[in-house]
Amino acid sequence: MIMQGRGISPGIVEGTAIVSKSPLSFYGGIDPKTGIVIEKGHELEGKCVSGKILVFPNGKGSTVGSYVIYGLKKYGKEPLAIINQKMETIVATGVILAGIPAVDSVEISRITEGAVLRVDGTKGTVEIVE
Repeated sequence: MIMQGRGISPGIVEGTAIVSKSPLSFYGGIDPKTGIVIEKGHELEGKCVSGKILVFPNGKGSTVGSYVIYGLKKYGKEPLAIINQKMETIVATGVILAGIPAVDSVEISRITEGAVLRVDGTKGTVEIVE
């Protein structure tokens, strides 16, 4: 199944989804040196986003979150791609700075944890491969 969204940051990747139904803050929510979600009480707390396709409804929190996304890339701990229901400027700026493919305007409730996805940030598509 291919879902048409809006391309935010170009690139094509394929990988496994890590999914949150809750908004995610990068500043104070993810450790840029490890890629582990550290936000207390978040459903992804303790899980690593590195090398996965990170799916969540939207970002929240400080504009410093853009630089945390960039820091994840600098430390080699970035997600392969980011998919949002509605991407706000904090996440959009971060993925563009870091060169991480990203798509929004996708019905993320169709994506399950562990699904294999193909993300095309240029065309704005998300394909559920498995």
